[in-house]
Amino acid sequence: MSDPVVRVDTTSQVPPYEQIRAQLAALIRTGRLVSGERLPTVRQLATDLGLAPGTVARAYRELEAAALIRTRRGAGTRVAALPSGPYAHDADQLTTLARDFTSAARALGADTKDILTAVRKALDPDPDFWPTLTDSGAGSPKAADVGTNLRTPQGWPGGSRPSSRPQ
Repeated sequence: MSDPVVRVDTTSQVPPYEQIRAQLAALIRTGRLVSGERLPTVRQLATDLGLAPGTVARAYRELEAAALIRTRRGAGTRVAALPSGPYAHDADQLTTLARDFTSAARALGADTKDILTAVRKALDPDPDFWPTLTDSGAGSPKAADVGTNLRTPQGWPGGSRPSSRPQ
């Protein structure tokens, strides 16, 4: 895993293991991490993020339960082949993430229009794509854009260390 970065915001209401799980799942489902690619060991990722190994282990267990990764003693943890069918997301988890984001945005002083604009920009950074609040929904977001903001410092996990502090 030399390209993507996982970041943990220790001030977030979302538990660190869930942040790791969600980011790795997005990287896998969007193809940024491909089948067979080796992930850092639990200890290495925990050290890189400044977290307890149990936190990373829980994220890996949940990814394994979702059949997104597989771990074999001696062979390490690798990205599993994705099923060919469409992915069914967890609606409850999506609602929780949206609620957490909305709460954090409101704490910054953002109103509904600001929040919706930020979400639209995150889904598609092309300004010609952004529908106005009065649009009837034309121009739905592209699923392939999920996780594309996860840029990386060169050489991670061996080189520079991802920050566990909010950016």
